[in-house]
Amino acid sequence: MIALRTALAAATILAAGPAFAQTDDAKTDTTKTTIEAPEVGTITYGVRPAYLVDIMDEGELKTKLQACLSNTPKQSDWSIGHRGAMLAFPEHTAESYIAAARMGAGIVECDVTFTKDHELVCRHAQNDIHTTTNILATDLAEKCTTGFTPASGDQDASAECRASDLTLAEFRTLAPKQDAANKKATTAEEYLDGTPNYRTDLYTPGARLVTFAESVELMKQLGVKMTPELKKPSVDMPFDGFSQEQYAQKMIDELKAAGVNPSDVWPQSFEIEDIRYWIANEPEFGKQAVYLDDQYDNEGFDIADPSTWEHKFEDLKAEGINYIAPPMWMLVKAEGDKIVASDYARMAKDAGLTIITWTAERSGNLNEGGGWYFQTIAEATNDDGDVMKLIDVLYNEVGVAGLFSDWPATTTFFANCMEQASN
Repeated sequence: MIALRTALAAATILAAGPAFAQTDDAKTDTTKTTIEAPEVGTITYGVRPAYLVDIMDEGELKTKLQACLSNTPKQSDWSIGHRGAMLAFPEHTAESYIAAARMGAGIVECDVTFTKDHELVCRHAQNDIHTTTNILATDLAEKCTTGFTPASGDQDASAECRASDLTLAEFRTLAPKQDAANKKATTAEEYLDGTPNYRTDLYTPGARLVTFAESVELMKQLGVKMTPELKKPSVDMPFDGFSQEQYAQKMIDELKAAGVNPSDVWPQSFEIEDIRYWIANEPEFGKQAVYLDDQYDNEGFDIADPSTWEHKFEDLKAEGINYIAPPMWMLVKAEGDKIVASDYARMAKDAGLTIITWTAERSGNLNEGGGWYFQTIAEATNDDGDVMKLIDVLYNEVGVAGLFSDWPATTTFFANCMEQASN
């Protein structure tokens, strides 16, 4: 069965063609393609939110959510499509963004990086195309920063392929896939077949990669707002004369060229200097710039000890930063089987910062605690229904302005329920 699955996955990856059928003009200008969104149709939750409600522990929250199951779904800006709807669709593809819009996500994310010729494309990292595309099954594999090395003994299989290894024209020939790798692979085809068992390859065939400019046009057609994230380059900057500032500016320039209202955009970055650049040089976009807080990687960081935190929230607010976005676990803690807001959440709110957080529906099954995203509340989580307990605290107690989700139907349903219940 494993051999059959590997063969089928490899066949799917190898059979997938170029990402877009280009117009005659696009054949001579690789920065342009024609992309048209289908009709979004009626917003739908599908079956998953109801399933999560069904398996919740009995109580007031479950009763409230059950009463909302027959409500009419509508779009919500509180629901943010994380790389689209990547629980089932290959991330940062047109299909993933379309699925997020159909689930009612009011805001959708493109992670922005760049190619060898400095064109902006949607990828979660500059150096992830060995796990998010079929490059290792193509002739372009020879252009990878580090080619495929098979697993041997205790040594995992490895590769590193960067968007910056390819021109945009070359990037366009790749086919996307679920972000995953089989670390025990002895062939490139086996390496590409690593989709975790809580995701699916069902919607991979025919999925289309997009440039940043194409994502902007697609999201305009879909009627959703945008939260592009400027990804930290894997290459040294400047890269062939392309500086970090030019990179940050180009992302804003492409939004402006598309006529996007700055009030409909929340530019993001983990690099505080990018946020400062936008505040100083593009203040209309900078006022909604989102500082992604990854200080958890700092040596000595302790979420329970404010003296170990990198920034004072008051200082961030004073320099014009209005939005901060830590991972969910930094905003909550467990008190027995109850989830409550953390000191971080309270102090950020007291400083006047608006909080956005990430990422729901990302950890697989929660019957074993949920892993990294649930690390501060593992003792309060027993199964997937407990994600609703967490979302409830984030919405009603922490008061986050938006929640990224790999399956936006869940966050759309919850936000709609809370809004309708308050009316």
